[in-house]
Amino acid sequence: MANTETALKEALTSIEGATGAALVDYTTGMALGTIGGSKSFDLNVAAAGNTDVIRAKMRTMEHLGLKGEIEDILITLSDQYHLIRLLSGRSGNGLFLYLVLDAKRANLAMARHQLRKIEETLEI
Repeated sequence: MANTETALKEALTSIEGATGAALVDYTTGMALGTIGGSKSFDLNVAAAGNTDVIRAKMRTMEHLGLKGEIEDILITLSDQYHLIRLLSGRSGNGLFLYLVLDAKRANLAMARHQLRKIEETLEI
């Protein structure tokens, strides 16, 4: 089992095109851990903003009466992909993994697969 720091390092090093990763509590919007990013891309600000995305989607699903669970949310920009993976299971309730990818180097299918594997080994 991997702790937060190990899991985030694995995401950054094993996922082609990854430039930043975070583990985020979407009940508070606080990042529990971050790796990567840059001066011009603050992962803590992104974590808080993406918390709003998750809350909005959950509210919409509730209003529509949808019973399914969100696996992940993909936001595509002209030069980046932002992948948000909600954690399942008791220990991951209220948390998500957030991954920023360089769109020119990333393989989305592999990134989703790798992030799912990292989630399985994450111990919180």
